[in-house]
Amino acid sequence: MKVILGTDHGGFEMKELIKKWLATEGYTVEDVGAANLVAEDDYVYFAKQAVKAVTSSSDRVILFCRNGFGMVIAANRFAGVRCGLAFDTEAVRKGRVDDDINALSVPSDYFDEEMVIRMIKIFLTEKKSEDDKYKRRIMKLDNLI
Repeated sequence: MKVILGTDHGGFEMKELIKKWLATEGYTVEDVGAANLVAEDDYVYFAKQAVKAVTSSSDRVILFCRNGFGMVIAANRFAGVRCGLAFDTEAVRKGRVDDDINALSVPSDYFDEEMVIRMIKIFLTEKKSEDDKYKRRIMKLDNLI
């Protein structure tokens, strides 16, 4: 599994911490930026870069910004992306199991590194449900565009 990271200035510090942690866990990490802290950058660019870097259905995207919403909105504009907002561990679990989210937006202003790691562990390890109702819903999402 490749983990693709993207951030604007608001999530830059958290992204750097999580990138180091992911490497110690043995994940293949692709960082599409920001490479430096630039206060005037825009989340839209980095969300696009991250989702465009996906090359396999097993890839996962993790986006960081201040409140998380901008990244969710931008990422979900792309076909095949199901980006959820990380606001607690159970929500992330349900997002993976029920909705097969393949991208996660982390609101960096609201969580410390420990909580972000807990949510990301769930995001990267939980399997999607094989229940027919969830498969049907994902298929319907995929056919909206």
